[in-house]
Amino acid sequence: MRPRQQPTTPKERSCHFCLNAIDEVDYKDVRLMQRFTSSYGKIVPRRRSGACLTHQRILAQAIKRARVMALLPFVVR
Repeated sequence: MRPRQQPTTPKERSCHFCLNAIDEVDYKDVRLMQRFTSSYGKIVPRRRSGACLTHQRILAQAIKRARVMALLPFVVR
């Protein structure tokens, strides 16, 4: 028999935008957008980025706008 593991408490996550009091995410801020995209150019999910639901939605929309304006690539091969 294996010994039982102790239940772990999930670590506290804090939204980057809530901490820095950023209300609007600007699609022209390419450095910020790259922080929340993977090396392949995909949008990073909430569980990995640590953003809250509201800011993740705003962030995803801003990344999509930046892609259309050719500030970010759609796919990196």
